[in-house]
Amino acid sequence: MKVIENKVIPLREIHETAIVHPGAKLGKDVVIGPYALIGENVELGDSCRVGPHVTIDGWTKIGSGNKFFHGASIGCEPQDLKFKGEKSFLFIGDDNTFRENVTVSLGTEGGGGETRIGNQNLFMAYSHIAHDCQVGSHIVMANCTALAGHVVVEDRAVIGGLCGIHQFTKIGKMAMIGGCSKIVKDVPPFVIADGNPARVAGINIVGLRRNDILPEVRDEIKKAYRILYRSNLSVAQAIEKMEHELQSSAEIDHFIRFLRNAQRGICR
Repeated sequence: MKVIENKVIPLREIHETAIVHPGAKLGKDVVIGPYALIGENVELGDSCRVGPHVTIDGWTKIGSGNKFFHGASIGCEPQDLKFKGEKSFLFIGDDNTFRENVTVSLGTEGGGGETRIGNQNLFMAYSHIAHDCQVGSHIVMANCTALAGHVVVEDRAVIGGLCGIHQFTKIGKMAMIGGCSKIVKDVPPFVIADGNPARVAGINIVGLRRNDILPEVRDEIKKAYRILYRSNLSVAQAIEKMEHELQSSAEIDHFIRFLRNAQRGICR
């Protein structure tokens, strides 16, 4: 409790029907709604809002300012037959929004033992983040989209509704995935992918502008796209051509690095 001008204000607001394990660690100004369940090994940061019927369990550490809407299940056991109850973790950053019935799994021993989510993401209703995923910041995942295990999603990607993302694939920075797409190979940064299976359809020029990418850098990204997708070159040949012909920048360097590390191949 704290006192402001002779008024007693609770540091936390926990509904009488909520179940909070005594071992859980709660920050200041936390609100926990009706019938919510907070497990023993949960750390919940300041100013988090936990809605009704939300479950947060497992070895889960959550930053500040996160919002969990009705029925979300956070830190649940992995949906992986190889999981045998080993100690594994979920780390969530700050200011994320988890809408109704979102599910996020702990990590597994085979994936390094942790699932990790960055900051200021929006996960719309019924979306799923499976075990060992590494999700960046400023990402939007629309309704009913599912990330399988070990997926990497880089910063500022936008994934449309009802998408299925195959395990071990990567979604590049500022990429946009059209609704109902099936992603079975890596999606390079800055592009638009759509379809079943997904094919690259162009550059995410709107996303580049919204994220204040400079016009001269956008021009270099367009050149990189033409080299990769319009020159009938292999990925290795395209990388070599980019390194010789393009002006270096953080975005171009990241594009080339992503291609070089694309172990599953890329969407073409």
